[in-house]
Amino acid sequence: MSSKSGTPKKNLMLFSGRAHPELAEEVAKHLNVSVVPQTAHNFANGEIFVRFNESVRGTDAFVIQSHPAPINEWVMEQLIMVDALKRASAKRITVIMPFYPYARQDKKHKGREPISARLIADLFKTAGADRIMTVDLHTAQIQGFFDGPVDHLLAQNVLAAHINKTYQDENITVVSPDSGRVRLAEKWAAQLGDRPIAFIHKTRDPDKPNQAVANRVVGKVRGQLCVLIDDMIDTGGTIVKATEALLDEGASDVVIASTHGILSDPATERLSNCKAREVIVTNTLPIPEAKRFPGLTVLSIAPLLAQAIQQVFEDGSVTSLFDGNA
Repeated sequence: MSSKSGTPKKNLMLFSGRAHPELAEEVAKHLNVSVVPQTAHNFANGEIFVRFNESVRGTDAFVIQSHPAPINEWVMEQLIMVDALKRASAKRITVIMPFYPYARQDKKHKGREPISARLIADLFKTAGADRIMTVDLHTAQIQGFFDGPVDHLLAQNVLAAHINKTYQDENITVVSPDSGRVRLAEKWAAQLGDRPIAFIHKTRDPDKPNQAVANRVVGKVRGQLCVLIDDMIDTGGTIVKATEALLDEGASDVVIASTHGILSDPATERLSNCKAREVIVTNTLPIPEAKRFPGLTVLSIAPLLAQAIQQVFEDGSVTSLFDGNA
């Protein structure tokens, strides 16, 4: 279909994997579109089949998939969806991964180790992706792994707005759970009204995943409401130990703010039993009722994704919206 000027009319279509359909539906509502219907199922041996029920020829396709456990199944499903779109002549394919899979494997710590985050980028490029959109990468260098545009959206505005609204009258110190995220803590501190910062000096054994030892607190936290920030909460061990260290140092209270609530066992038990006043995450990953607990707040990332999709579709500036790197 062409416009009066003869320019082909652009057509935005939104596709969703099966891992987190609620998020896709919410994004669709913000965009005033419908998620494209599809047939998807697993064969008895685990192989995945996907077929779209509408023509996608010439479309600007956006393929959204979250990657909770079992992460490998959902990665494979999204790859298959991209391959199907490419073979059906979609004009441009944007892969939306709110939580980038394998992001913690972004470099070699020792010899004979993979760089799995790069492999993920290569797989999607091979499948036919033209662009990747993601939220709060574990490390910014992952943007360079994909041979094409990467929209790195930041959830800080979403999380900080909630904290400003809820705790604006309290004496806040922004705390990084390790020295590597001090620069991020500084950005948070500025957004929350030039608050002081602190960080936890910790050690981690690379041979023991999901285990960290919180050592000493660097910075003044006594009598302060500590906003403890991180990009993800997996088993909760690191963030709970940091919470305990802050309270031991005399913090009046702790609020935990993290973009990705992976919440692998025993995270729910640990977080519900720790003495943090509130744990705030976004819905980049689905959080079933069984993993929810009193004090957990889940904020929606859908408006952020929808605005970014609209900007990409209209060839606008994602950077100007989110201060990310597009």
